[in-house]
Amino acid sequence: MEQLELALESLEVAAASGAAVEGGDDAEGQPSPDASEVKPRRHKPRVSDDTPRERIVLDPGEDCPDCGGTLRLLGEDVSEILELITARLKVIEIARLKKSCRRCEKITQPPAPSRPIPRSMVGPGLLAHILVAKFDDHLPLYRQNEIFARMGADIPSSTLVDWCGQGMRVLAPLIARIREDIMASDRLHADDTPIKVLDPSRRARGIGKGIKEGRIWTYVRDDRPWGGSAPPGAVYYFSTDRKGEHPQSHLEKFEGILQADAFSGFKKLYEQDAAGAVRVREAACWAHLRRDFHDVWTTTKSEIAREALDRIGALYDIEREISRQSAEQRKAVRQKLSKPKVEAIKLWAEVQLGRIPGKGDLAKAFRYGLRRWPSFALFLDDGRVAIDNEP
Repeated sequence: MEQLELALESLEVAAASGAAVEGGDDAEGQPSPDASEVKPRRHKPRVSDDTPRERIVLDPGEDCPDCGGTLRLLGEDVSEILELITARLKVIEIARLKKSCRRCEKITQPPAPSRPIPRSMVGPGLLAHILVAKFDDHLPLYRQNEIFARMGADIPSSTLVDWCGQGMRVLAPLIARIREDIMASDRLHADDTPIKVLDPSRRARGIGKGIKEGRIWTYVRDDRPWGGSAPPGAVYYFSTDRKGEHPQSHLEKFEGILQADAFSGFKKLYEQDAAGAVRVREAACWAHLRRDFHDVWTTTKSEIAREALDRIGALYDIEREISRQSAEQRKAVRQKLSKPKVEAIKLWAEVQLGRIPGKGDLAKAFRYGLRRWPSFALFLDDGRVAIDNEP
């Protein structure tokens, strides 16, 4: 899929390049005759209000260039250019003056300022840039080495590796605090993503390319849809497999509502304890249920699957209208508009399930929803709960 996206991007760039040549500007900066035939760009960049702005005023002067008369201001035409301020490296030289007392001969010198990595040359801003480029922008360290070399500093890849490792150690307390704060929430979204992991033991045994599939477990707190005050955040865990023991361990102290897919590893979290109390309540994801019906409709063009999509779509129409409203407002609207539709979907699904073959994908989709119906209906009674687990 990623290769296909790259190919499509290359084709789009080539097409844009052809359009620029055919309908570009001439040497004097004026549009060429064919420019009117070129279609305008479809999307204008969205620039944050916090982005610094510079105003350049082009003034024709005070006198008319034709007759010399006095010019008066009629207005102005304003256009915008998005420009990049090129990053630069700089060396901060810290000189700690050492002085001795003329009276007692005691030597005095200011202490050295702290560094993110002791006895290292890297500053906090550069270290942050390297970590973001590697882990968020997925820019390998050898490429960063090439970029820094063009900027005037040859930083060996081995040094960059050491800085990344030491940087993770510096950030460990902050990561722990973020994890503690987010996992103390009473509502979380959970999901896991496969990731390729190098396995030296498999390579040594000649098994494939020495690569196996690991998992990144993600737990998200996001109260923005209902105007909550807690800042959004995410916690990530890694495991070498997809066993249920991992989320059960991650969430062993969590109490509240968990919105996740139907992965069996979460099931144990929803069980009652010896006193009959439930520590974690499940909020099912309507997007997963809709996806099952969509797959059936795509392959079979089933009218029943199409109706299921329409009924679920009506719920999402309501959700779009109440996005960013308070939890109380969302609950009130859901009780008035969504609840009758959800109840109707349940009754309709039970009837349809009795009419269709029991072993097909369509019946499987209906059973998936009906067996977990209380979880699918939970969002109706709590305005803080989302209708799905989608970002």
